[in-house]
Amino acid sequence: MQFVTWTLGDALPAVRRAQIARERAEWVSLNPKPWSGDQERKYYQLFSERVQEWLDAGAGDCVLKQPRLSRIVADALHYFDGERLRLDSYVVMPNHVHVLFAPHPDHALEQILKSWKGFTARVINQHLNRSGSLWMKDYWDSLIRSREHYLHVRRYISENPQKAKLPPHTYLLWHR
Repeated sequence: MQFVTWTLGDALPAVRRAQIARERAEWVSLNPKPWSGDQERKYYQLFSERVQEWLDAGAGDCVLKQPRLSRIVADALHYFDGERLRLDSYVVMPNHVHVLFAPHPDHALEQILKSWKGFTARVINQHLNRSGSLWMKDYWDSLIRSREHYLHVRRYISENPQKAKLPPHTYLLWHR
């Protein structure tokens, strides 16, 4: 199983993106993959937790708080469920998306993300009468290593909207 997060292009200010990129590059150069469980936890603590705090603060236009736009993302996530992947759970937040899923062995994680992000960018941009990039190019992914890790990620997805203090109509949460 994989846990993946991606964000709208305006969700993290350029200064913060540059800061986290420099720090991450330095850390990764000192800790090449494959990572142990301890290294992955440290990486998550140093980078993912801090980025999540910034995202939950609601930077950017937060266009995904509009139900018709978050529904586009949710429908795309479900489209290949059972074929290219098996969805477990997700939350579409106002400026980012968390997904827990198992890719089918014949479909690479990168291709699944490219499909989701490409399709949703085109359709959401049409709804907003604009063009160009919608999503940040990068994404964060984590391989689920244990039952404990799986349960932690599932709980994180479920609790993220409340942690960010979001009203119910500003996000979409789904669990299998």
